Amino acid sequence: MLEEDDLMPPADQTYKNHVRYFPLFHFILFPLLLLNLIYQAVRLYQEPSVDRAVFTLLAVVFIGMITAARTQALKAQDRVIRLEEQLRYREVLPTDQAARGSEISLGQLIALRFASDEELSDLLARTSGGEFAAPKDIKLAIKNWRGDHHRV
Repeated sequence: MLEEDDLMPPADQTYKNHVRYFPLFHFILFPLLLLNLIYQAVRLYQEPSVDRAVFTLLAVVFIGMITAARTQALKAQDRVIRLEEQLRYREVLPTDQAARGSEISLGQLIALRFASDEELSDLLARTSGGEFAAPKDIKLAIKNWRGDHHRV
């Protein structure tokens, strides 16, 4: 019988391999719906009619629907990450340093989730001090990567 650990990716996540794709969305639904939109637009151009226009509009609507669903899932995930990190800061950092977590942007906080507990204090201070221009810079500065294997 499969255990939960059998379904997990390897523990050695790094900046180079941390990007995660959702195969159903990225490789099946979106490409198929995009091809359908192109097909419907070409058919509308070839044979203009109300029916063709409706099918083209529906193709646009379907792409909008799956994009909205994906965006909503990612926004909910960002909120959970923010809560997890706030709790982590309270457990790992002194109170005055944990308060710095509310001074940084959500993107910076999300990038800091990959930092190990040992280097979190330093990276948080450097982030709130304005040393990093973008979340990518924070991720590149992390020496001991803490993998996040439960992302959507």
